[in-house]
Amino acid sequence: MNLNLKNKNAMICGGSAGIGEATAQELASLGATITLVARSEDKLKASLKTLATQDGQQHDYIVADFTNPQLLKEKVKTAAQDKNFHILLNNTGGPKGGPIFSADTSEFINAFSMHLECNHILTQAVVPGMKADNYGRIINVLSTSVKQPIDGLGVSNTIRGAVSSWSKTMANELGQFGITVNNVLPGFTATERLDSILSNTAKRFDGSVEKAEAFMKSIVPAKRFAKPEELASAIAFLASPAASYINGINLPVDGGRTKSL
Repeated sequence: MNLNLKNKNAMICGGSAGIGEATAQELASLGATITLVARSEDKLKASLKTLATQDGQQHDYIVADFTNPQLLKEKVKTAAQDKNFHILLNNTGGPKGGPIFSADTSEFINAFSMHLECNHILTQAVVPGMKADNYGRIINVLSTSVKQPIDGLGVSNTIRGAVSSWSKTMANELGQFGITVNNVLPGFTATERLDSILSNTAKRFDGSVEKAEAFMKSIVPAKRFAKPEELASAIAFLASPAASYINGINLPVDGGRTKSL
């Protein structure tokens, strides 16, 4: 099975922590040259130091805030002029939780911009290089809510569903160029995002985070939370030559929690 990513360039969004950082580390270990994208330059510099360079890779980073799509567009366009990117990980922290009925319309607009608009900007910037090299892997980190909406995450459920439809449409259009577009759907994963979900869930248990954690683990057949590295392994496979005929799918990596097929 060919998992070799030597001479492949990967742009990893949210690359300074959590699933993004773990994915960058995994892809670098397989030979890819990494460009990290995140808001904090200090965190990006720290993450850069954790990336393997056994194949002579020279990793770099882009400081960008997804609340400013126009600036993101300018920075990514410049980066794509310097080299062709073969792998793109679209990975943005989810909107805040809460019932959908009480959500302000601005929450939907802001989330749509940060997720779908920015994903589109990034994809448009890197696809020409993917076409030129006849190799492309666009992977979007979404949520199991794509298959099964999650209570208390009204805005997130809505926007994640929109991104999933965008992704499937893009997969249909780009498949002929050797480019695949797939979604990875994390379950409960030990990241900063999970901390906020735990805090929100704790409200149902008189504020007890311990009880919330026990409940959340109890509804997962694996009876535990995922490690970011476990998501990174799934993403790395989809990014590899071995996954060349996998296109347009939603892949739950959730320990079996999602009840739908």
